[in-house]
Amino acid sequence: MPVYRTEAKLQSWRALAVFEDGSECLIFLGRSTTQVRAGYGAAFAEILEPDERARVQNIVLQCWDGAPDEGRWVTKNNLNIPLRATGAKEDEEAPKPRILAFRARTTETDKTAVAT
Repeated sequence: MPVYRTEAKLQSWRALAVFEDGSECLIFLGRSTTQVRAGYGAAFAEILEPDERARVQNIVLQCWDGAPDEGRWVTKNNLNIPLRATGAKEDEEAPKPRILAFRARTTETDKTAVAT
């Protein structure tokens, strides 16, 4: 029986988080590198818990190579790990906004009376 490959070029891309222990977690799946690069940062924050984000060693950009039923994921590049919160802890309150004092400006015309 002949085998027909229906896809000649790479069609799917993904961002995959690699943890310290070697386990992996799919973060984002897209049709182009541009789409994956644009969306993986938000997905990283949304999908992973804070303790999981702290254990991420690397994020790899991979593409699907081959036919849908006979391919494999190929690592193409490493992506930057989105910034982690460093200052505040979870149990601490966020700083509250404060009202700054307002003083009206005085100009030279305000200081002198205008005679008519």
